[in-house]
Amino acid sequence: MAKGMLVDLTKCMGCRGCQVACKQWNQLPAEETECNGTYENPPQLNWNTYTKVRFVEGQNNGNFFWRFIKTQCMHCKEPACASACPVGALYKSPEGATIYNESKCIGCRYCMLACPFQVPKYEWHKALPTIKKCTFCADRVAAGKKTACSQTCPSAALDFGEYDDILKKAEDKITKSPDRYINHVYGKEEVGGTSWLYISGVPFDKLGFNTSLPNKPLPHYTWQALSKIPYVVGGLAVALTGFWFICKRRDEVQKTDNK
Repeated sequence: MAKGMLVDLTKCMGCRGCQVACKQWNQLPAEETECNGTYENPPQLNWNTYTKVRFVEGQNNGNFFWRFIKTQCMHCKEPACASACPVGALYKSPEGATIYNESKCIGCRYCMLACPFQVPKYEWHKALPTIKKCTFCADRVAAGKKTACSQTCPSAALDFGEYDDILKKAEDKITKSPDRYINHVYGKEEVGGTSWLYISGVPFDKLGFNTSLPNKPLPHYTWQALSKIPYVVGGLAVALTGFWFICKRRDEVQKTDNK
């Protein structure tokens, strides 16, 4: 059955143990960064950082808040990245992970454009680059283990299990503690649903989440856009051919006039 992850943002204490566990399990190198006025480090997801914890502070109903937001691939139920990939390098597994096969990748980077969460990252520094992102620890899950991040979380902010059970836990928490949580499970309906679900005591728009996403799966919109690419390219080819012909004809006329 499909797996899911519940992130309880009221429990995360910003220890970033999930970041360390992710790098350790995936054998990702550390990176040199600079202080940029926040406790966040590194500043963003990249080819060797599959997850990071964002630090957000602000006000809600006149009350100050400071929250820690784990970010990574959301592993959409119907991933736009997979629908945009022309060679099938990205696909959805029965366990819920959106998996990337770099042996098929042609480097078109359509997946980066299609992702509503701006997650896939490109190895710009390599001569033969590939796409990198969270794998939902598909190898660990296949072996019957929890993901590395949820295994190491000391505050139980990450709850991994069967998707239906995880969703029920999220909804039960909101029902039992309406003063603690806002009445919304982020990821339940956004873009048709995601394998990662979030619950929070602060409105998601104040935490930097994209709250304008449609509930309809994005592959529908993806193919509406991608289907026009051949026509655009074809039209551009015709225009460039016409431009070449005009320039060539102009040069021939000039040569004739100079004789």
